[in-house]
Amino acid sequence: MALNPIVMAVSGSGEAVARRLADGLGVPLFGRVGRVPGADETFADALDFARAMFAAGRPVIGICASGILIRAVAPLLADKRGEPPVVSVSDDGGFVVPLLGGHRGANRLARQLAELLQGRAAVTTAGEVALGLSLDEPPPGWLLGTPELARDAMARLLAGGLARIDGDEAAKADWLQALPLAAPGDEGVRDVVAIEATTMPPATGVLTFHPQRFALGVGCSRNCPPEELDRLVMEMLADGETAPGAIRALYTLDVKADEPAVIALAAKLGLPLRLFTAAELEAVADRLETPSDVVFAEVGCHGVSEGAALCGAGPRGVLGWPKRKSANATCAMAVVPGVIEGLAGRRRGRLSVVGIGPGQAAWRTPEVSQLVSEAEELVGYGLYLDLLGPLASGKTRSDFPLGGEEARCRYALERAGEGRDVALVCSGDAGIYAMGALVFELLDRDQASGGVSASARRVEVVCSPGVSALQAAAARAGAPLGHDFCAISLSDLLTPRADILRRLQAAAEGDFVIAFYNPVSRTRRTLLAEARDILLRHRPAETPVLLASNLGRADEALRYRRLEDLQVDEVDMLTVVLVGSSNSRLAALGEGPRMYTPRGYARRIDGDLSTGPDGD
Repeated sequence: MALNPIVMAVSGSGEAVARRLADGLGVPLFGRVGRVPGADETFADALDFARAMFAAGRPVIGICASGILIRAVAPLLADKRGEPPVVSVSDDGGFVVPLLGGHRGANRLARQLAELLQGRAAVTTAGEVALGLSLDEPPPGWLLGTPELARDAMARLLAGGLARIDGDEAAKADWLQALPLAAPGDEGVRDVVAIEATTMPPATGVLTFHPQRFALGVGCSRNCPPEELDRLVMEMLADGETAPGAIRALYTLDVKADEPAVIALAAKLGLPLRLFTAAELEAVADRLETPSDVVFAEVGCHGVSEGAALCGAGPRGVLGWPKRKSANATCAMAVVPGVIEGLAGRRRGRLSVVGIGPGQAAWRTPEVSQLVSEAEELVGYGLYLDLLGPLASGKTRSDFPLGGEEARCRYALERAGEGRDVALVCSGDAGIYAMGALVFELLDRDQASGGVSASARRVEVVCSPGVSALQAAAARAGAPLGHDFCAISLSDLLTPRADILRRLQAAAEGDFVIAFYNPVSRTRRTLLAEARDILLRHRPAETPVLLASNLGRADEALRYRRLEDLQVDEVDMLTVVLVGSSNSRLAALGEGPRMYTPRGYARRIDGDLSTGPDGD
């Protein structure tokens, strides 16, 4: 989905302009605390805020000096093809300067902002200044088939070269006519840049743009071999001399959203996957060339591949290639005059199961920030959603209380099943004592056993790692997890008490460093004391223990204890308890106590210093 831009004002002198832009774009105004009194939401530090939004993929519009934005995002710059727009606006609104992402929408955004402010867009991209277009950012409905040639081609044009447009006359677009063109038929012009507006695969060395005139529809039986559908479609494209770049999207029936063959084909061709209901496909039944009563009896429409192609192409589309079939698959393709600019149908729903770390924004991974930014709806425990700060701004929130874990996961899956992009937000890592396992448990149950709906089972599920509480605690302490360790939850709400005691005994005998999660609650006060007593039978009384509370938050606290001195009353549900092994040490090193567990390098037994995949 296209991400809403962030409008940020650093000082009161830019507030009026920022308000006009925010209202004009329909987004909140972010202002620095204490300096922009009329802001909808606030931030404490401009550099940190702009950097975080840029890392999350959000377009950034700053009413401030350009240097502020440059310094903010400079450490993150890597590949201009993947960076979001960054636009600087003067406090008086007179100048709008696209700093980054000119070919990813920044120039277009700058012109839009300048129009809102009646100012001037200071576009500096050479191609747009000199020629009025950028070859690597074609208009909607067109795809650059040879992006590796665009830079050199533009450089030659700017140096005085001429362009020659080849290919299908009907496919030529007005936007290409702005180029300095060679005379028709003149093959001897020096420095000609050949441009082929065509549906054919790119010719070697020719800058090629594909007019996306085709809608590809497919259908298949359950668990159709991916290679079978792939082969059927490739044969049709070859017969039609159609490049994948000329196809706008891959379309099919919604019940095929999770079909591996369909997903693999969309990924191979680099196409968006769009879905239609059986009723939507049946609405074009009178335009099908090969309607089938058998198909209707099976899925509720008279044709999947032909109907999907026609629905994808819209009312202007005609079946250029009627249904082809194999034993388990069908495909068809519709074509329109001109190009298909928009996307019909709905996308496959996505559930992003994300861990945001213990709470500090700096510990949130860029991938998690990106997934949260892309999500339409955020689902989670209210405190965790609050910790997202500006990333949650403007998004639908569905807050759930503690104890509503199954309802929370079920709701998130069902919303994604309706075609939404949903983020299920957890603290720490979503796969460690969090919602990740419950999501897959619900997907694995059948409906009779309390599973989710069929549409929810077809969503894409993406899991992104987060910094777990045990990692955060260990980093604050030093390196207590330097050797073998384990994690044990002391909550007997979901795990039988006997199982917890058995695991405690095994971990004690194994001399693991142990991270205790859910150590106590208002009603659970005994298991931590029992764990201490079990451990004391297997390791020294002076074994170091770390009590880490509210990690990554303003009231973070670290306390060290000897194992024999560990008291239940100084631990709460926001505390991670790290108990060292018999080899763990607590040393006074420079800035304070440092807890670590030696790996054994001092021994160098038989010279074997091999490590695992996370070792050095």
